[in-house]
Amino acid sequence: MGGILRVVSANLWSGRAEPEAFAEQVQALRADVVCVQELAPVQAEALAAVMPHGRLEPAQRHHGMGIALREPARIERIPLRYRDARAALLDPKDWAGLAAPLEIVNVHLAAPVLWPYHRQPAVRRAQLDGLFAHLDAAPRRRRAVLGDFNATPAWPAYRRVARRLTDLVDAHARAQGDRPRRTWPHLPRMPWLRLLRIDHCFGQDVRLEEVEVMPVRGSDHCALRIDLALD
Repeated sequence: MGGILRVVSANLWSGRAEPEAFAEQVQALRADVVCVQELAPVQAEALAAVMPHGRLEPAQRHHGMGIALREPARIERIPLRYRDARAALLDPKDWAGLAAPLEIVNVHLAAPVLWPYHRQPAVRRAQLDGLFAHLDAAPRRRRAVLGDFNATPAWPAYRRVARRLTDLVDAHARAQGDRPRRTWPHLPRMPWLRLLRIDHCFGQDVRLEEVEVMPVRGSDHCALRIDLALD
């Protein structure tokens, strides 16, 4: 792994992202961990062919989730309202170069525009309550929490998470005198039109070495490629 753990997070747009193209992208990146949201069966099949471990749980529409891994790890489903999160606990005995256990949590918050609109703030708050209950069960664990939060830094959901965990992408950009790149929407005919940063990577006791925001063919989200230091 060369001193880093390479994690990719991608919303595959309910089956619209091209399965083989995404699998090839994962291979080219030499990813160690791949967190996917809105995972459809055909995408899960293609991803499983190049990432032999983990757990992929595809579903129709926007409920499919999964974590694909280069090496084995314990996978846990975190009960949340509306849509569960997933967590992988990486053990140093299986992951060369890892000094201590590291948890990767894959999150997909409910979109605020789902019908009925007036219920969505309560749904999203309940999802975060469930996530925080999981974090509080092992408060000192090293972890990265990433995925599609359907929230920009101006939104209450983001601010609640940012009070608990470090926005690793934002901290990395600010350290370099830059701003984080926006992730949505990705439109092939207008690649410059990315209005919002709603895909995030938060961390606790981990350090981000490098980040890249990259298109995924067929998806309306850009993926995050996160390199975490193994020190």
